[in-house]
Amino acid sequence: MKKYILIVFTIIITSFYFFPFNFRFLPTVNTKMGMAALGLVILAVQLARNRNTQINKDFFFVSLFAAFVSLAGLFSVVYNNTADYAYASYIVSMWVWVSAAYVVVSLIRYVHGTVSVYLLCNYLIVLCAAQCILALTMDLNESVQQFIYSIQEEGVEEFLEKKNRLSGLGAGLDIAGSRFSAILVMISFLCVNYIKNIKKYLFLYMLAFVIIAVIGNMIGRTTTVGMLIAIAYFIIGSIFFMSKEDRSYVWSWGVGILMIAVPVFVYLYNNVPALYENLRFGFEGFFSLVEKGRWEVHSNEMLKEGYIFPDNPKTWLIGDGYFGSTFNDPYYTGVDWGGFYKGSDVGYSRFLFYFGILGLGAFSIFMLKVCQVCIKHFHAYRFMFLMLVALNFLVWLKVSTDIFLVFAPFLCISPEENDAFEERVVLNKV
Repeated sequence: MKKYILIVFTIIITSFYFFPFNFRFLPTVNTKMGMAALGLVILAVQLARNRNTQINKDFFFVSLFAAFVSLAGLFSVVYNNTADYAYASYIVSMWVWVSAAYVVVSLIRYVHGTVSVYLLCNYLIVLCAAQCILALTMDLNESVQQFIYSIQEEGVEEFLEKKNRLSGLGAGLDIAGSRFSAILVMISFLCVNYIKNIKKYLFLYMLAFVIIAVIGNMIGRTTTVGMLIAIAYFIIGSIFFMSKEDRSYVWSWGVGILMIAVPVFVYLYNNVPALYENLRFGFEGFFSLVEKGRWEVHSNEMLKEGYIFPDNPKTWLIGDGYFGSTFNDPYYTGVDWGGFYKGSDVGYSRFLFYFGILGLGAFSIFMLKVCQVCIKHFHAYRFMFLMLVALNFLVWLKVSTDIFLVFAPFLCISPEENDAFEERVVLNKV
């Protein structure tokens, strides 16, 4: 019983990391920042205990590439004489994410006696499925919704009601969608490459996939990107990496889950008004394709308008030094932009306007370096990490959020510890 309580506690702490939010009683510090401070304490104690002050070479180079991103942002801000330091401090953000992730990894190690990529993926899968169930429960039960809103800082309730969107505890909008996408990729990878190890739990993995894919899209339609990547890998990977027997078994379960899930959601769509609206929002493109014969999503028009690019060489090269609103800059003399500079929410456009090709190039190389380090440490998961970094660049076509936080916990896992776990537990690796 004690271990199960610890597992639930670990899932909650992982949620504080993966979906950070501000407590109402402590509005100035979000859960990620608090965990980062704790992570530094844990790391200091372990370094002192082991009498080891060496810095991991790979982590040093990842930090160096993050520093280049910060330098590009700082140069643009100083040259353009702005006060928007959104990415000028990116290396600090990177260290904060890693330090907070270290708490999650240390807690998993404490609960299970070890930690591995496989264990971490499973915690993230359970967490995201739970967040989706919580979001739907909040929408259907006002008392649960008010309890969750009472925990988060003031203003969250009004903002989400204005957007008329589902949300969990700290999980909302496209930021949550990009993280749900990453988890769908993980589920697909485990179902294909680790089928012998998860065979008796395959139903739960596929159920989690359906829950995150459907409800996740109601929360943020960016989830569709990960869903499509995951389905593509599920089909292609099962052909190349699975035996005929395993492939038949997995595909049978997949078809079976769909045969159950589709009628259930059709019934809910027709009989539960709240779900009717949410399903139409989450899968607006698919409904449009069926009803009108063409893919049509309301936000697509807004997205098209967001594809704005610089009109002069200087901005193309180093940017204008603005990422967000210009209202707070007393020296800005152009058109005022509230929310996002130039009114664009598209990732690539915002990065170009902030620190130009130099900054966007540095940021892209940083993400590729993080992926390369993860592949180097955990070669058996190379396809998963490649899909994750591809997901990051695809998400930038829509929003400017990056998914470094998904990679960060893996940087905290020792390759030797992971290999020892896999040799003892995992039965099938590709």
